Amino acid sequence: LSQIKPSPITPGPTEGIAMEPLLLPWDRFSSWLHCICVVGFDLELGQAVEVIYPHHSKLTEKEKTSICYLSFPDSNSGCLGDTQFCFRFRQAAGRKSSLGCFLDHFDRDAPVCLKVSGYYYGYVYFRQVRDKSLKRGYFQKSLVLISKLPYVTFFHSLLKLIAPEYFEKQEPCLEAACNDIDRWPTPCPGKILTLPIMGVVMKVTAIFFFVRYQLSVLVSIILPTVHEVDLFRCFHPVFFHIQMLWELVLLGEALVVMAPSPAESSETVLALVSCISPLRYCSDFRPYFTIHDSEFKEYTTRTQAPPSVILGVTNPFFAKTLQHWPHIIRIGDMNLLPINSELVCECLLVSRLVSGVYTAYKPFLNKDEDIIKQLQKGVQQKRPSAAQNAILRRYFLELTQSFIIPLERYVASLMPLQKSISPWKSPPQLRPFNQEEFMKTLEKAGPQLTSRLKGDWIGLYRCRFFLRSPNFDGWFRNRRKEMMQKLEALHLEALCEEDLQLRIQKHTEVETVDLVLKLKEKLTQAEKDQLPVKPGTLPKLQAHIESIILTLPEDLQGILHKPPSP
Repeated sequence: LSQIKPSPITPGPTEGIAMEPLLLPWDRFSSWLHCICVVGFDLELGQAVEVIYPHHSKLTEKEKTSICYLSFPDSNSGCLGDTQFCFRFRQAAGRKSSLGCFLDHFDRDAPVCLKVSGYYYGYVYFRQVRDKSLKRGYFQKSLVLISKLPYVTFFHSLLKLIAPEYFEKQEPCLEAACNDIDRWPTPCPGKILTLPIMGVVMKVTAIFFFVRYQLSVLVSIILPTVHEVDLFRCFHPVFFHIQMLWELVLLGEALVVMAPSPAESSETVLALVSCISPLRYCSDFRPYFTIHDSEFKEYTTRTQAPPSVILGVTNPFFAKTLQHWPHIIRIGDMNLLPINSELVCECLLVSRLVSGVYTAYKPFLNKDEDIIKQLQKGVQQKRPSAAQNAILRRYFLELTQSFIIPLERYVASLMPLQKSISPWKSPPQLRPFNQEEFMKTLEKAGPQLTSRLKGDWIGLYRCRFFLRSPNFDGWFRNRRKEMMQKLEALHLEALCEEDLQLRIQKHTEVETVDLVLKLKEKLTQAEKDQLPVKPGTLPKLQAHIESIILTLPEDLQGILHKPPSP
């Protein structure tokens, strides 16, 4: 790939860098990646971070330790050749979780599944090949991209371009790649971005939907998404139970995926997290989890109930350590797996490997035989995997939407009437969420209106299930914030429709100054929060403020025109 020269590209009206704020060196790099690490194996020290690019990148010792242990498959995995997978770990306490002011707008506009949290993702390209010249007998090394962005498909594809070059040409290749990335425009929804890397041009079109690698005028490779995994491939070993898995993820139940390799464990965990989209999975999830993880004791203790988390593991040690967990998913051949005898095992034989879901959970909804038959028919007819994936993703989407619509409808009723908004009073408050009141609405306006699936839909919502889950808490916090901002926007619009000049005629000079200060504060906050106001509202409010200031004495005008102290 490095020998293929890209054709010259002239940025179109929506391509490249447009109206970006002034960025310092490495700001563009930092908007995509925190750093690139090389992790090797030393016979005396074990796994160690050998190189960090750019060299000024900061990682705490705890973060380095996490990266070291998570960048290598467990020894029992037997991953020969090249393997790709991802992991996720907590950022060090005190580290700024924001992407920086120039990406705040981007993160705010991103779909909930792509919003940044207080975690780093590690995208790994691991190579293990026999090498008799080494004492260990094997060459083992990982190239790892550390990022705050959950663009799994995009970064794995980027690694396929960078990693083979690195293993051939070593560090100069990394330096060149970092310099290339620092010339990229910052991520921007809806824009066409031209991303040169290693002599190839990646053209990212509508970043939330697909990525095109432009290798020449005639050749391009298209990925359907930057972040979604292939659901059908991931769930194929257990697809008889996809509906039950959807319920378990929706309710925030403790789940562990036991797989033969980190590639399988990480993809399955990511598939589980994404199956309730567009609802955001708000609990912790670890695509690849090891016994060296800093949360190992916290997540494996028997002194309390397992936490709301999804873990992906490959070490057989977890088969015993986590056998008390209520829900265990086996992918592939896991030898010597002790399972709690109280759990019900629903197994599916796939290519002579035993996979299954081990749980005593009884689903609330009746099993949907139609989706199973549709997918099975696709297998028999050799339907393309992309088509199977689209069918399954659509099924999950409709299931989640049917579940969320009654909540959306009820929460919308908590908004005060627009006629109750007065420009001279604080915006009215939202009515509180009343669980009993909401449950009563389900009898006539529940999911049964939009879903053909029968079963105990109401049972799924009950306060000891979904309404007590982190997923509901995260969803409601987000919706409440959006509605509060809408109320603020309506309040601002009402203010702009007032005759403020007439109003201040009844004010003293002190009252007028106080009004100006309050209006300026509201304007600043509205711009910061990017309130959903009608076009022209903020300029109109600014004009009102200026006209009021002009009615005051010159000394006060000078003071009020000064920018506020930082």
